[in-house]
Amino acid sequence: MRLQFPCLLIFAMEITQIIPHIEALIFATDRPLTLMEITDLVNQALGFMEDKVHMEQVATALEAIREKYDSAFYAFSIVESGGGYQFLTKKEYHPTVAQLNGDKFRKRLSTAALETLAIIAYRQPATRADIDHIRGVNSEYSVQKLLEKELIIISGRNEESPGKPLLYTVSRTFMDYFGINSTDDMPDIREIFSADLVMPTPIIPQQGREGELLEISREGELTIAQDNEATESGADQEHSG
Repeated sequence: MRLQFPCLLIFAMEITQIIPHIEALIFATDRPLTLMEITDLVNQALGFMEDKVHMEQVATALEAIREKYDSAFYAFSIVESGGGYQFLTKKEYHPTVAQLNGDKFRKRLSTAALETLAIIAYRQPATRADIDHIRGVNSEYSVQKLLEKELIIISGRNEESPGKPLLYTVSRTFMDYFGINSTDDMPDIREIFSADLVMPTPIIPQQGREGELLEISREGELTIAQDNEATESGADQEHSG
């Protein structure tokens, strides 16, 4: 036990030493930093040769930092999104921060851009032809805008299709924008549609007094079923013939 205690103490001291460096890196970066990137940067900064900091230690330090900033005392917290870690203002302070950015902070994607982005996210890699086919309109402008905003990237070409069209996938900026770490974190497309889908009440024909089939109309009235009317009409024509 005496031999293990000093090792644990050294490990704890290293965690304490690297926490400020990790905080500084995440504070200064303009993009999410991955666990591996943070580990490499800390090692380069501290110049460790034999006793390098490991990713497990950085992960432990990140948890300590997360607990620290989760306190109500701080207006921001460390968040894992876009495949890495970054400091973000807590949502209750977004209206306050929005005043510094004006209309730029409030700009949203157009409906066409959102539709195009959703198709790429759920069908990736997707070609322009795939997007145009699903939307039913030309999506060139929307694709170009999404590329400019760096929400999508060109990931290659479809070698099996004529003309070898470009393939589009979502970017790390997309994941950062929506606060997810990978496309696996996106909700199932069936869950999205089922949340808004209202199933109609089935109309069950009922037997009338004289063998008539009755049904409920769209206006909520009880009427003779169309099939029944067609049968009666056919019978009348046959009888008149």
